[in-house]
Amino acid sequence: MPFRAPFLRYDEIRNRAEAFLAQYQPMRAIPVPIERIVESHFGIDIVPVPGLQEAFDVVAYITQDLREIRVDEFVYLRRHNRYRFSLAHELAHRVLHADVFGELSFTDIAGWKRLMVGSIPEQQYSYLEFHANSFAGLALVPPAELREAFHDFLEEGQEHGIEFDEPDTGAREAAEAHIAKLFEVSSDVVHRRIEKDRLWHD
Repeated sequence: MPFRAPFLRYDEIRNRAEAFLAQYQPMRAIPVPIERIVESHFGIDIVPVPGLQEAFDVVAYITQDLREIRVDEFVYLRRHNRYRFSLAHELAHRVLHADVFGELSFTDIAGWKRLMVGSIPEQQYSYLEFHANSFAGLALVPPAELREAFHDFLEEGQEHGIEFDEPDTGAREAAEAHIAKLFEVSSDVVHRRIEKDRLWHD
């Protein structure tokens, strides 16, 4: 039978991420303690792997049995925001794709890469990655908390005469960078979340 990944709309992923936070992060702490959730609530071991990204062009992956997230050691030690997003991305596969992973067979990253090339159609793989990236962004930068941080920063900036209506002044980028620090993610993640929630268009 050909490999088929489920297709989830963004709104469905948003609902799944909200249910995930309600269950595992009911106090709504920011930044979301994704490492603790991975280890304590899901019982997944986080295993640093030297040279993973250099050898396989992969920052992290979750094992076929969904019990370990293996992550490039340099990212684990030195790139905090990327590490957090990678954990959330791989945990998304556990939350959203457990059935899919149960149909696959691989024992290491080389086996996973072979599956991507030889067994999983590109479009189907893109569905898995779209789901995981979307879930990670929504879990680490939840809509309600993002909206609050966004409007707080804009209000404070406007009190100091900063104009956010013109997109080419750099003010929007500064706002996104500030918000990213609060959530401990990259500015790119915050930018995508703001665009998805259309906050600049309110």
